[in-house]
Amino acid sequence: MTKISKLTLGLVASGVTALMSTAAFAGTCPAEKVMADAQKPGATMPKGVDDKVIGSIDLAKEGPKLKEHKLRLRRLVVQPGGVVPWHSHGERPAIIYIVSGTIVEYRSTCAVPIVHKAGEVAEEIHTTSHWWKNTSNRPAVLLSSDILHDADHDKHAM
Repeated sequence: MTKISKLTLGLVASGVTALMSTAAFAGTCPAEKVMADAQKPGATMPKGVDDKVIGSIDLAKEGPKLKEHKLRLRRLVVQPGGVVPWHSHGERPAIIYIVSGTIVEYRSTCAVPIVHKAGEVAEEIHTTSHWWKNTSNRPAVLLSSDILHDADHDKHAM
């Protein structure tokens, strides 16, 4: 990787950190609605989603030395009616920043849908299985940062 590429990735990471430091961890499941297997698997195929990898870092060559893992930053644009299909974060922790719009999450551990609005952050950890749908009439733009294990990555999974 060139010095310019490293500088660009560093600036992107700094920008995401700055955005997230001012973001609210709102849009969470109400305590009384948290339960196991609260939502069953939903949509299985993406619909109306533009998923673009903005940058990635091979973690085998960096501090944690995680062989076959990447730190990845993506920009997703979910059109009205668009769906990010059911998936699990058992092996892929992620943080989502909602840049603009609103989007609804259907999480396995919450009995009610969770509405996420611009400026909010959603944590996706090992217990998270879910799907998302844009129920509004405007595109929802998300930044997704995750740790991806290359060997387990399904090109059709979100």
